[in-house]
Amino acid sequence: MRLRVSALASVAAIAAVALGAGCGSSNDDNDNGSSGTGTTAAGGELTATPGINVAKDDAIASAAAGAVQNSGELSVASDATYPPMEFFAADDNTTVIGADADISKALGQIMGLTAKVQNTPFDSILPGLTAGKYDLGISSFTDTLDRQKTNDFVTYAQAGTTFYASTSSDLNPTSLDDLCDHSVAVEKGTTQQEDAEGQGQKCQVDVQVYPDQNGANLAISSGRAELGMADSPVSAYIVEQSNGQFKLGEAYGVAPYGIAMKKGSPLAEPLLNAVKALYADGTMQKIFDYWQLKDAAISSPQINGAIN
Repeated sequence: MRLRVSALASVAAIAAVALGAGCGSSNDDNDNGSSGTGTTAAGGELTATPGINVAKDDAIASAAAGAVQNSGELSVASDATYPPMEFFAADDNTTVIGADADISKALGQIMGLTAKVQNTPFDSILPGLTAGKYDLGISSFTDTLDRQKTNDFVTYAQAGTTFYASTSSDLNPTSLDDLCDHSVAVEKGTTQQEDAEGQGQKCQVDVQVYPDQNGANLAISSGRAELGMADSPVSAYIVEQSNGQFKLGEAYGVAPYGIAMKKGSPLAEPLLNAVKALYADGTMQKIFDYWQLKDAAISSPQINGAIN
């Protein structure tokens, strides 16, 4: 969720890193000749994937043109607190970068539209789509049957959930059962909140819900919560950037990420075709490789491809 890659040396630094996160579309290629290694513990620059320059597909563009709110624009909502998927660039704390940002940009290009990403609280995105505030929500949404009751999704990637904790902790959770009699910090509106609260109906779990991932991270670093849960690439990033303060636990529940839209949106079909095209020409894998999302690719993008 951020462009600066200095190691975190304090609780304040952890909070600052979290505040720099976001998901959306950069307006510049940022191709400065760098090979671009994405997130690295050694401190490699976090910039937009170099060379994202996808040719417009006339058929897809024609189908998408009448399905967007504003002519020539693809409005994307994203919560910029979830690195490396979406976060703010450190140089201006305004530009949204990350894997989802680069995907947004590429989708706009193939549709002949300019992707405009708006930082939006995660739990406000789906209602905002229903209200017609945005065309798409690209913010690490797990496509679930429950969410499909109010929104449609096009699957484009996959991720599991991974636990993390303070390095000084003797806790090493491997499943939701291990949350019993412990406290866990999660972001509001996420599948992690659903999972933790569901486990809390089976045993005693202190589920602490925070407005964004930054707050959840700070709760753990300050000792208010014993454990954290986030999507696997995000947990890995949090631990990597913690300067040894956090340790990574086990993962569970791999599920598809979906690009969200209003229920019944005419964008669904052209969006599906655009995602398939980005896989076919290698752009999607290029983005995954840059942001070190080694297990993110899926074999068959679908409309409403939830598995549970």
